[in-house]
Amino acid sequence: MSEAERAISALLQLMARLRDPVNGCPWDREQTFATIAPFTIEEAYEVADAIDRGDPGQLRDELGDLLFQIVFHSRIAQERGWFDFAAVATSIHDKLVRRHPHVFAGDRAATERPAREPPAGVSEGIPSGDAPVEGLEAQTRNWEELKARERAEVAARERSSDTSALADVPRALPALARAAKLGRRAARVGFDWQEPGQVRDKVIEELAEVDKAQAEESHERLTEEVGDLLFAMANWALHLQVDPEEALRAANAKFERRFRQMEAQAAARDARLESLSAAEWDELWRKAKEA
Repeated sequence: MSEAERAISALLQLMARLRDPVNGCPWDREQTFATIAPFTIEEAYEVADAIDRGDPGQLRDELGDLLFQIVFHSRIAQERGWFDFAAVATSIHDKLVRRHPHVFAGDRAATERPAREPPAGVSEGIPSGDAPVEGLEAQTRNWEELKARERAEVAARERSSDTSALADVPRALPALARAAKLGRRAARVGFDWQEPGQVRDKVIEELAEVDKAQAEESHERLTEEVGDLLFAMANWALHLQVDPEEALRAANAKFERRFRQMEAQAAARDARLESLSAAEWDELWRKAKEA
C-alpha cells in the first residue's frame, strides 16, 4: 500500500469514527448533506484564496479541508446505502478516461478497470494511448461535446423532462460565475453574438435601461435592469476571452490592497477615516494607486 493509499484509508476510518452512532462526535453525527454543503462551498473558496496568495502550506491545508468535505459527503451517502468514497473515486476516474479519448484510445487498462477497484493515478502506469493529441481548442470543443452527450444520455436514462442546453448548471454557483456558464452553454448551441462589439452595444443598451429605471424611481425595475447589465457584462467578458469571476476577484483584491494603503496613510497622519473630505480621500486613493 502506497503512502497516499494509507493516508486516504486513515482519513476514511477517521470519518467513520466521527460518525459512529455511539462513540462518534455529536456534531458530526448530526450533520446532513444540506448542513455541510455551505462548508463545502466555503472550503472551495479557501482553496482559491490560497492559490491567489501563492502560499504552498496554506494550499496544502485547504486542499485537505476540501478533501474532508468530499469524504464527509461520501460517508453520509454510504450510511444511506447510496454509494461510498470508492464509488466516487471510480466515477471520476472513469469519466476522465471517457472524456480524454485522445489520451486513452485503445487503453484496456484504463477502460476495463473493475468497478470497485480503487482507481490508480495516471502517473502510476496508465499509458497514453496511440491517438494523436489535438490542439487545445479542439480538445476543449471535444470535451464539451462529450459532456453534452453524457447529459443527454443521463436525461434519457432517468427519463428527465429537462433536456435543455442549460440543464444542470449549478444554482449554487456565484451569480457572476453562473452567468458566464449560462452564456457559454447558450453559445454552444448557437445563441450568441458574433463579435465583442455587439456585446458592448448590448452593455450600453442595458446601461441606458438602468438610467431609465432609476428615473422612474422603481426599485424593483432598477434591480432587474442592474441584473441585466451585469449579465451583459459577464457575456462581454467572455467575448473578450476574460473570465468574469476571475477578473472581479482580481479587482476586489486590488481595491482591498489600495484601501488598506489609504488606511495606513491616514493613520500616519493621525487622521480619522470618517473625518476625511472627498478631496482628501481622492488624494489618498491617488497615492495608493501610485504605490
